[in-house]
Amino acid sequence: MQIAIPLFERMTALDAIGPYETLQRLPGATVVFVGESKGEVRTENGFLGLTVDATFDEVPHPDVVVVPGGVGTREVRTVDDHPLVNWVKEVHRSTRFTTSVCTGAEVLGAAGLLNGLSATTHWSAYDTLAKLGAEPTEQRVVEHLDERIITAAGVSSGIDMALRLSELLVDADAARAMQLMIEYDPQPPFDAGSVSKAGDAAMARVIEYTRDKS
Repeated sequence: MQIAIPLFERMTALDAIGPYETLQRLPGATVVFVGESKGEVRTENGFLGLTVDATFDEVPHPDVVVVPGGVGTREVRTVDDHPLVNWVKEVHRSTRFTTSVCTGAEVLGAAGLLNGLSATTHWSAYDTLAKLGAEPTEQRVVEHLDERIITAAGVSSGIDMALRLSELLVDADAARAMQLMIEYDPQPPFDAGSVSKAGDAAMARVIEYTRDKS
């Protein structure tokens, strides 16, 4: 079972690494990091580098695709015939599941895979997702099993989605085992994980902290 995670410049690291840490532990699973060319890409703030091990041409029939998000999806979705969008569109023909985390949903939308479907992404990107044909929703994980598509909301929700994928690919006990192995038992010290809960002060800080990184 081959699980492909595409990497690109200015992606969000946890969008890829959260699902990776979960799915790579499934029996029979291999994870490959794919991209336009082999070598390093830098994540959003440039501090962290991740390595592309295989080109898109070398991974024509993955069983599962997990598309991460990040600032870099803006370029991916706006460039005509972008290699990542074309690859997602092509490999979806034979995947068991094509999935996204955060603004990775914009890549699925640009590939025409979300037309008329409910989908989720980071809360700041709902309008963009709607322009790409989807019907945005605040749900943390949205699945359309007949279409073999699953989308997850912002960043940390990729782990939730990966656990659901574990259940779909193997069974519920396998998913529980994955959750236990990564000790995923969230108990955050603050209840500010959504727009409706965060409050004005937290939102003001979000705007301040992201202004120079967009």
